[in-house]
Amino acid sequence: MLTVARIVVTPILLVLLFSESLYGLLGATVLFILASISDYYDGQIARKYGVPSRVGRFLDPLADKVLVLGTFVALAFLVPSIVPWWAVAIVFVRDIAITGFRMWAEYHGRSLRTLPMAKAKTTIQLVFLIGMLVMLTAEKVPGLLGTIGAWVLASWIPMLVLLAVVVITAYTGFLYFYKLEYTT
Repeated sequence: MLTVARIVVTPILLVLLFSESLYGLLGATVLFILASISDYYDGQIARKYGVPSRVGRFLDPLADKVLVLGTFVALAFLVPSIVPWWAVAIVFVRDIAITGFRMWAEYHGRSLRTLPMAKAKTTIQLVFLIGMLVMLTAEKVPGLLGTIGAWVLASWIPMLVLLAVVVITAYTGFLYFYKLEYTT
Protein backbone atom coordinates (compact mmCIF):
# COMPACT_ATOMS: atom_id res chain seq x y z
CA MET A 1 0.00 0.00 0.00
CA LEU A 2 2.87 2.37 0.79
CA THR A 3 4.44 1.69 -2.61
CA VAL A 4 1.20 2.43 -4.45
CA ALA A 5 0.67 5.52 -2.29
CA ARG A 6 4.03 6.91 -3.49
CA ILE A 7 2.89 6.50 -7.09
CA VAL A 8 -0.54 8.05 -6.41
CA VAL A 9 0.80 11.03 -4.43
CA THR A 10 3.29 12.06 -7.13
CA PRO A 11 0.79 13.83 -9.44
CA ILE A 12 -0.62 15.76 -6.47
CA LEU A 13 2.89 16.74 -5.43
CA LEU A 14 3.66 17.94 -8.97
CA VAL A 15 0.49 20.06 -9.18
CA LEU A 16 1.41 21.70 -5.89
CA LEU A 17 4.98 22.23 -7.05
CA PHE A 18 3.91 23.89 -10.28
CA SER A 19 1.69 26.31 -8.38
CA GLU A 20 4.95 28.03 -7.34
CA SER A 21 3.14 29.58 -4.37
CA LEU A 22 4.49 29.37 -0.85
CA TYR A 23 1.73 27.02 0.28
CA GLY A 24 1.90 24.93 -2.89
CA LEU A 25 5.66 24.51 -2.51
CA LEU A 26 5.28 23.78 1.20
CA GLY A 27 2.65 21.13 0.46
CA ALA A 28 4.80 19.59 -2.27
CA THR A 29 7.79 19.51 0.07
CA VAL A 30 5.82 17.84 2.87
CA LEU A 31 4.34 15.27 0.47
CA PHE A 32 7.77 14.54 -1.00
CA ILE A 33 9.31 14.06 2.45
CA LEU A 34 6.47 11.77 3.54
CA ALA A 35 6.75 9.75 0.32
CA SER A 36 10.51 9.48 0.83
CA ILE A 37 10.07 8.25 4.40
CA SER A 38 7.43 5.75 3.27
CA ASP A 39 10.03 4.19 0.94
CA TYR A 40 12.15 3.26 3.95
CA TYR A 41 9.24 1.90 5.99
CA ASP A 42 7.84 -0.04 3.06
CA GLY A 43 10.95 -2.22 2.92
CA GLN A 44 11.21 -2.47 6.70
CA ILE A 45 7.63 -3.71 7.02
CA ALA A 46 8.05 -6.27 4.23
CA ARG A 47 11.21 -7.68 5.83
CA LYS A 48 9.85 -7.60 9.39
CA TYR A 49 6.74 -9.55 8.51
CA GLY A 50 8.47 -11.75 5.94
CA VAL A 51 6.28 -10.63 3.08
CA PRO A 52 8.73 -9.48 0.40
CA SER A 53 7.45 -10.45 -3.01
CA ARG A 54 8.49 -10.35 -6.65
CA VAL A 55 5.77 -7.77 -7.24
CA GLY A 56 7.10 -5.67 -4.36
CA ARG A 57 10.68 -5.97 -5.62
CA PHE A 58 9.44 -4.62 -8.95
CA LEU A 59 6.93 -2.00 -7.76
CA ASP A 60 9.11 -0.44 -5.06
CA PRO A 61 11.86 0.75 -7.42
CA LEU A 62 9.18 1.77 -9.94
CA ALA A 63 7.46 3.94 -7.31
CA ASP A 64 10.83 5.51 -6.48
CA LYS A 65 11.40 6.29 -10.15
CA VAL A 66 7.95 7.84 -10.60
CA LEU A 67 8.49 10.06 -7.56
CA VAL A 68 12.10 10.99 -8.31
CA LEU A 69 11.84 11.41 -12.08
CA GLY A 70 8.59 13.36 -11.80
CA THR A 71 10.20 15.75 -9.35
CA PHE A 72 13.40 16.08 -11.42
CA VAL A 73 11.36 16.90 -14.54
CA ALA A 74 9.29 19.46 -12.63
CA LEU A 75 12.46 21.13 -11.34
CA ALA A 76 13.93 21.19 -14.85
CA PHE A 77 10.87 23.19 -15.92
CA LEU A 78 10.81 25.42 -12.84
CA VAL A 79 14.54 26.08 -12.29
CA PRO A 80 16.43 24.97 -15.42
CA SER A 81 19.48 27.00 -14.42
CA ILE A 82 19.84 24.79 -11.34
CA VAL A 83 18.45 21.49 -12.66
CA PRO A 84 19.37 21.44 -16.36
CA TRP A 85 17.74 19.07 -18.80
CA TRP A 86 20.99 17.22 -19.56
CA ALA A 87 21.17 16.13 -15.89
CA VAL A 88 17.54 15.03 -15.90
CA ALA A 89 18.17 13.13 -19.15
CA ILE A 90 21.04 11.15 -17.61
CA VAL A 91 18.96 10.24 -14.55
CA PHE A 92 15.97 9.41 -16.77
CA VAL A 93 17.91 7.22 -19.22
CA ARG A 94 19.59 5.30 -16.41
CA ASP A 95 16.35 4.72 -14.53
CA ILE A 96 14.37 3.73 -17.63
CA ALA A 97 17.14 1.37 -18.75
CA ILE A 98 17.26 -0.36 -15.37
CA THR A 99 13.45 -0.55 -15.18
CA GLY A 100 13.42 -2.11 -18.66
CA PHE A 101 16.15 -4.53 -17.63
CA ARG A 102 14.17 -5.39 -14.49
CA MET A 103 11.03 -6.03 -16.59
CA TRP A 104 13.01 -8.23 -18.99
CA ALA A 105 14.37 -10.26 -16.05
CA GLU A 106 10.85 -10.67 -14.59
CA TYR A 107 9.53 -11.79 -17.98
CA HIS A 108 12.21 -14.49 -17.99
CA GLY A 109 11.29 -15.67 -14.48
CA ARG A 110 14.05 -13.86 -12.62
CA SER A 111 14.22 -10.84 -10.37
CA LEU A 112 16.98 -8.30 -10.64
CA ARG A 113 18.49 -7.81 -7.19
CA THR A 114 18.57 -4.19 -6.04
CA LEU A 115 22.21 -3.33 -5.47
CA PRO A 116 23.17 -1.70 -2.15
CA MET A 117 24.84 1.13 -4.09
CA ALA A 118 21.55 1.70 -5.96
CA LYS A 119 19.72 2.01 -2.63
CA ALA A 120 22.30 4.61 -1.59
CA LYS A 121 21.79 6.36 -4.95
CA THR A 122 18.06 6.64 -4.28
CA THR A 123 18.76 8.11 -0.84
CA ILE A 124 21.17 10.66 -2.34
CA GLN A 125 18.63 11.63 -5.00
CA LEU A 126 15.90 12.02 -2.36
CA VAL A 127 18.13 14.16 -0.15
CA PHE A 128 19.04 16.40 -3.10
CA LEU A 129 15.40 16.79 -4.12
CA ILE A 130 14.29 17.48 -0.54
CA GLY A 131 17.01 20.12 -0.28
CA MET A 132 15.86 21.75 -3.50
CA LEU A 133 12.21 21.73 -2.44
CA VAL A 134 13.09 23.17 0.97
CA MET A 135 15.17 25.96 -0.61
CA LEU A 136 12.49 26.76 -3.21
CA THR A 137 9.94 26.96 -0.39
CA ALA A 138 12.25 29.02 1.83
CA GLU A 139 12.84 31.45 -1.02
CA LYS A 140 9.12 32.30 -0.96
CA VAL A 141 9.16 33.17 2.75
CA PRO A 142 9.65 36.90 3.44
CA GLY A 143 12.63 37.97 5.50
CA LEU A 144 15.80 36.16 6.46
CA LEU A 145 14.58 32.70 5.46
CA GLY A 146 13.72 33.93 1.98
CA THR A 147 17.11 35.61 1.68
CA ILE A 148 18.91 32.42 2.72
CA GLY A 149 16.85 30.32 0.29
CA ALA A 150 17.56 32.71 -2.57
CA TRP A 151 21.27 32.82 -1.71
CA VAL A 152 21.61 29.02 -1.63
CA LEU A 153 19.71 28.63 -4.91
CA ALA A 154 21.91 31.27 -6.58
CA SER A 155 25.13 29.70 -5.27
CA TRP A 156 27.20 26.87 -6.76
CA ILE A 157 26.05 24.45 -4.04
CA PRO A 158 22.96 23.00 -5.80
CA MET A 159 24.85 22.44 -9.07
CA LEU A 160 27.78 20.78 -7.30
CA VAL A 161 25.45 18.44 -5.40
CA LEU A 162 23.49 17.74 -8.60
CA LEU A 163 26.70 16.79 -10.41
CA ALA A 164 27.49 14.30 -7.63
CA VAL A 165 23.96 12.89 -7.88
CA VAL A 166 24.25 12.48 -11.66
CA VAL A 167 27.66 10.77 -11.44
CA ILE A 168 26.47 8.35 -8.75
CA THR A 169 23.26 7.66 -10.68
CA ALA A 170 25.14 6.87 -13.90
CA TYR A 171 27.67 4.73 -12.03
CA THR A 172 24.98 2.56 -10.44
CA GLY A 173 23.44 2.05 -13.88
CA PHE A 174 26.74 0.67 -15.16
CA LEU A 175 26.97 -1.59 -12.08
CA TYR A 176 23.68 -3.30 -12.93
CA PHE A 177 24.84 -4.28 -16.37
CA TYR A 178 28.29 -5.22 -15.11
CA LYS A 179 27.23 -7.38 -12.16
CA LEU A 180 24.03 -8.99 -13.49
CA GLU A 181 22.84 -10.25 -10.10
CA TYR A 182 19.51 -12.01 -9.98
CA THR A 183 17.37 -13.35 -7.16
CA THR A 184 14.85 -16.14 -7.43
